[in-house]
Order: sequence, then C-alpha cells, then structure tokens
Amino acid sequence: MEDPELAALRQKRLMELQQQAQNQAAQEEQAREVESQRQSVLRQILTPEARDRLANIKLANPQLAESVEVQLIQLAQSGRLRGVIDDAMLKNILTQILPQKREIKIERR
Repeated sequence: MEDPELAALRQKRLMELQQQAQNQAAQEEQAREVESQRQSVLRQILTPEARDRLANIKLANPQLAESVEVQLIQLAQSGRLRGVIDDAMLKNILTQILPQKREIKIERR
C-alpha cells in the first residue's frame, strides 16, 4: 500500500547515501595513505629525538608542526637536504621559523 513514487524516492535517496559513504571512505583511505607516506619520509630525514620534538610541537601548535613538516619534506624531495636532521638542527630551524617575541619589561614606580 505504498506509493510507487515514494518508494522510488526512498530508493534514490538510499543509493545517494550509499554513494556518499563510499566516497567518504575512499577519501579517508587516501588521507591515511598520504599521512603514512609523510611519516615514512619524516622517519628517513629526522632522528628519533627530532621526531619526538616535532610530535611535541604538533600537540602544542598543530599548524606550526604541519608547516615545518611540509617544508622539511619539500627540502628532502628537492635534494637540498643533506643528511639526517637531528634535534639541534630542528631547534635551529624552529628558531628561524618562529616569529621573534618581544621582551616586555614592567617598571614599577
């Protein structure tokens, strides 16, 4: 006792939702694959201490960590990176990237 138009609309909507779910699953899988490749490259160019420091920065400031990772990967892929980056080199890179903070002095009178 169901209207055929209503049944057709429900079937169409169900198919659309299934298609959206498949697309979303494919996008998530692709994002995981890209992240896996990024982590693989970072494992090759960073020492364990430097990776730990970058992970800590990612917890505190995800945008900064993301930009540093992208820059390091680009340097490695372009061949401008020589050797493995250790913790001291990463600190140096971070000090160059981070904006300089102004020192504020308060004088009481």
